[in-house]
Amino acid sequence: MRTPRQMLEDFATIAVVGASRHEEKAAYAVPLQLKLHGWRVIPVNPYAEEIWGERCYPSLAEVPETVDLVNVFRPSGQAADVVRQAVAIGAKAVWLQQGIVSPEGRRIAVDAGVDYVEDLCIAVERALDRLTKRF
Repeated sequence: MRTPRQMLEDFATIAVVGASRHEEKAAYAVPLQLKLHGWRVIPVNPYAEEIWGERCYPSLAEVPETVDLVNVFRPSGQAADVVRQAVAIGAKAVWLQQGIVSPEGRRIAVDAGVDYVEDLCIAVERALDRLTKRF
């Protein structure tokens, strides 16, 4: 299993389930920081057409490109279902944001050989490690 830092170093394309259209929310600001630091960030939200200037998709299954990591901004009770969807599309990792935990989601990821992080802010980890993605 990769560490959070290794995930950020190894993966370039991040789909954000629960990405928000509202600038005051963490689900808007956190993924935007990843985008601004070089990652390909794909918003997944069935109620939006575009976020951060990127086309938004209603579900992970509808994202037309390979997703390395799925970043989750959904309540803990919905996390296991998102992990199942991430496994189904072949994502290599799932990252549940700070405050989101799911023992069932962890089990699904581990059983599928998918790297897994929970209850940790991806933007904080990026900033602490001073990482940027360069292509």
